[in-house]
Amino acid sequence: MSGKLATYELDGDIAIVGIDRVAKRNAVDTQVMADLHEAFQRAAEEARAGVLFGHGGNFSAGLDLAEAAARMKGGNPPKPWERGRWTVPLDLVARGPIPWVAALSGACIGGGLEIASACQIRVADATTFFALPEAKRGIFVGGGGAVRIQRLIGYARMADMMLTGRVLNAEEGERANLCQYVVPAGEALDKARELARAIAANTPNTNWAICAALPRIGDMAHGDGLFFEGLIGGASRNSEGASRIAAFIERGENKVASPSGNGEED
Repeated sequence: MSGKLATYELDGDIAIVGIDRVAKRNAVDTQVMADLHEAFQRAAEEARAGVLFGHGGNFSAGLDLAEAAARMKGGNPPKPWERGRWTVPLDLVARGPIPWVAALSGACIGGGLEIASACQIRVADATTFFALPEAKRGIFVGGGGAVRIQRLIGYARMADMMLTGRVLNAEEGERANLCQYVVPAGEALDKARELARAIAANTPNTNWAICAALPRIGDMAHGDGLFFEGLIGGASRNSEGASRIAAFIERGENKVASPSGNGEED
C-alpha cells in the first residue's frame, strides 16, 4: 500500500495495519479513513486477526480539524448520511469476521479513541493518554464514539471527559475500561502481536461469533439474546471444534491454568 496513509503487512495469519500520518500525529482525514477501510477489507479476506497501531509514537490525535474547518467554512459540512465514511469501516472492525487488537501509544484523542474503541482488545503503553475534547472545539463525536465509547466506560465517565476535557493516562484508562492491558513504553505493538497470534490460533468460527454476534446480543432484550445465542452457538460448531474438544478429552490439550500457577482447572 505504498503512498497511502495506512500501512499494511501480513505477518503469517496476522494483518498489521498502521496509521501513517506522523507529521499530523496521525490525525484522521478523508484519505486516512479511506486507506484504513481498504486495509480492513483486505485483512478480512486474508487474515485471522488484525493489529492496528499508529506510526511515530502516537496512535491518533483524532479528527483532522483543518479539513473539517475548511469544509464547514466553505458551507459544505458533512451530511448526516456521509458519516458512513467512518462508521462503515469501523463496523468492519467492531463487528466483522476477524478480531482486532489496538496497540496504543501517545495521543489517543477524539476520533482516535473512536477508532481504538472499535477494536476488541486495546493495549496501551505507559505513554498513552485518552481525551474527548469535542465540546471544547464545538463539535460532537461522529465516528461511533457515542455508542462504542459510552458502552465501554458508561455515560458518567464519557460525559465527564467530554464536558470538562479531562485527560486520562494509561492506568486511568485501564480502570475506566478504555484498555485491557497496560505495558511499558514502546511495548504495546509487541504485546498486541502476541495477543493477535494467540487469537488467530482459535477456530475462525468462534472468533467470528465473538466479534460479530456477541455485541449484537448485547443490544438485544434478554429473551431475544438467549434465542440468538442458541442459533449462533449452533452455527459456530464444526469439525475443527469437535477435534479440539476430543484433543482436550483424550490428551488434556488446552487446559486452563491457574494464574497463580497452583494447579489447573478443566
